[in-house]
Amino acid sequence: MKYIEVLFTPGSEKTMSALADKVKAEDYRLFSDTFDGMRMARLLVRKDALQHSLDTLESVLGAQPTAKVVVLDVESAWPGSDEKKREKEQSATSTREQLYEEISKNAVCNRNYLILVALSTLVAAIGLIENNVAVIIGAMVIAPLLGPNLALSLGISLGDLTLVRKAIFTSFAGVGLAILLSVLLGTTLALDEPGSELILRTHADFSSATLALASGAAAALSLTTGLSSVLVGVMVAVALLPPAATLGIFLGQGNLHLAAGAAILLGINVVCVDIAGNIVFWLKGIRPRNPEHSKHAIRALWISLIGWTLILALLLVLLSLRE
Repeated sequence: MKYIEVLFTPGSEKTMSALADKVKAEDYRLFSDTFDGMRMARLLVRKDALQHSLDTLESVLGAQPTAKVVVLDVESAWPGSDEKKREKEQSATSTREQLYEEISKNAVCNRNYLILVALSTLVAAIGLIENNVAVIIGAMVIAPLLGPNLALSLGISLGDLTLVRKAIFTSFAGVGLAILLSVLLGTTLALDEPGSELILRTHADFSSATLALASGAAAALSLTTGLSSVLVGVMVAVALLPPAATLGIFLGQGNLHLAAGAAILLGINVVCVDIAGNIVFWLKGIRPRNPEHSKHAIRALWISLIGWTLILALLLVLLSLRE
């Protein structure tokens, strides 16, 4: 359940009541005037009706500059929903507003993001050099490279060029910093014989692409359904951070052949994660409400998918030539 709290100008009471009926609100309450002369209403709606309710409110109250809509979580309610309603609520998709709020903050390249990238890279690089799986897993837990990739997929699905630009910049900054720090470690630390964990990240094949596709799809799906994405974040970190660190280490060692293998693996993983994110967001109906904006978003989605597919094909060709 969700509570929608609406502030609107007096005179729209009948419209709000009709809107509550239209979205089949479980409960509707109209309150007296607030201290600033606005009216307040509350609608109790199921999660699967939330997006429809917000879109309807936006179309009705869009001409009121002082109108405000706030969505509140409901911890519990009595009497509860029946079994069929609970099943619909559990399978409901988070609203685009909720997704944007949660994902867009991960597209910001700030000090905390760069510090997390630096720390996770240092831990991962040391784990790879020492062939310590436990240390590598620890680096995966704190790796923040998932955020910008999901923000990029969401920005493309919504046709939000500002979010797309921020996500691309943040993603490049994170991966670039990871590679740079790994180069420095590869230059300064002795590496007589590469361990199995390093060598593993220099070999790419179709199973690597499958892993990245599954990880990206699981990450996007967990966000759209409101499930915890902690474990999914670890899965995506497996696909992105270790090959980036491996690339930098071998560049620092001057081993261009193995560095090329890590670069191809990193490229395949990034492309597949973004392809999967785009597809899941679209299939879950994450798109602009405005039909005209939706057309632009569809065009951006197709351009993106075609572009990613061409890049993936090029990487696979390079992989076959390298073998």
